[in-house]
Amino acid sequence: MIQSAGLQERYVVLDVETTGLSPWRGDRVIEIGAVALEGGSVMAEFSTLIQAPVEIPFYASQINGITDEMLIGQPTPEEVFPAFDAFIRDSILVAHNARFDLGFLRREYELLGIKLRHRHICTLEMSRSRLPHLRNHKLETVYRYLINDAGSKRTAPSTTLAWWQESGWRWMVVHKIGRNGDRA
Repeated sequence: MIQSAGLQERYVVLDVETTGLSPWRGDRVIEIGAVALEGGSVMAEFSTLIQAPVEIPFYASQINGITDEMLIGQPTPEEVFPAFDAFIRDSILVAHNARFDLGFLRREYELLGIKLRHRHICTLEMSRSRLPHLRNHKLETVYRYLINDAGSKRTAPSTTLAWWQESGWRWMVVHKIGRNGDRA
């Protein structure tokens, strides 16, 4: 857990956008963004669109805002994932709904003959276990509970990465959630 490690280890907070919901049915990663943290500070960033060898379905474009035209000339999976693997090194990976993001990353790695064997933290699971009273555990809802509790009308960032950069997850993990799910 980040709290017990005191943020001294290297963590990579990541988020992916995909062409669909199942990497095992041919859906692919078309965007990846990540920030590397050491000692609680952002040390490096990794962000790229990916020209995957599949078309983006209309419904996926409606959700992530990425079109086939945006991917023209972008690096391919064969270029991106070895570079991303070097970026994450031996870090602990952090994602909101890690099962989804890491499932896609594992499949992309497998297609290239690389193994993804990193420890990980799922902030979705964390929020479900530590904040069971919330009506849901979408990023927006958890954000509003942890950061927006002063009544501000500020909206949540659209991605886990933007939220981390605003210190949202860091606040949640280190300061705001006590052992029994109570806000500190």
